[in-house]
Amino acid sequence: MKKAMTTVPFQGTPEQKAALDALIAKYKDDPGALMPVLQQAQDIYGYLPAEVQKEIAAGLDIPVSEVFGVVTFYAQFLLNPKGTYPVAICLGTACYVKGAGKLMEKTEELLGIKNGELTADRKFSLEATRCIGACGLAPVLTVGEDVYGRLEPSMLKDIYAKY
Repeated sequence: MKKAMTTVPFQGTPEQKAALDALIAKYKDDPGALMPVLQQAQDIYGYLPAEVQKEIAAGLDIPVSEVFGVVTFYAQFLLNPKGTYPVAICLGTACYVKGAGKLMEKTEELLGIKNGELTADRKFSLEATRCIGACGLAPVLTVGEDVYGRLEPSMLKDIYAKY
């Protein structure tokens, strides 16, 4: 599944920019630097917006397409900021067969956002995921670290109300 770029405008601080510049300078001449730079940049910003990816590419003198390819390949990297309560709906085979698509539709309706987006108050973010290893509980979603299984769309309003 492709990760969508964030629809939230990028808002980096001067302190974050200085930290990124120092990070890039530290690894500038290291040919294997991309992964540690991406990991640390994500620690600085909380995600890897296109603007940060471009800075990294320019600073390490590699193509932006290479940076984007790595960011979109590894699940650990985020293209979208997370809300206070990140909602992840598993769309793996077991969950999808048991109705996860309907959970996604109902969640989009209830939260007023689409997959990959963040609510205006930054309270909730929504991401479709692949197997989270709870197939016996299909369909499954998580809100932060909380796991909910054997769900029906009618149960979602009460779940989100807790947060």
